[in-house]
Amino acid sequence: MNDWRVDLDGMVQESIAFGKSVAIEPPKLRTIVEPNRLPPVNLHSSERQEIRQRVSNFMAHQERFSRERGEFAASQMKRMLWGGRDPAAFGGSGS
Repeated sequence: MNDWRVDLDGMVQESIAFGKSVAIEPPKLRTIVEPNRLPPVNLHSSERQEIRQRVSNFMAHQERFSRERGEFAASQMKRMLWGGRDPAAFGGSGS
């Protein structure tokens, strides 16, 4: 009957020794770091300039497409009217 008590006392002593050997560090205080703030930037003028540039590019793109469509339509009409033959050979203007 004493055997289990000896084992229990040994385990208790071992647990107490283990608990004393473990060092518990106090929690570290956390410091709050403020982020570097960028100076305010006036984006309205640059955004407007970017919008103007994009609109200008878009209009130039549309004008180019319109011109290319017109040239293609003229070349197709010419091809249909003259059947692939040279209009200059028939006294046509060729344009």
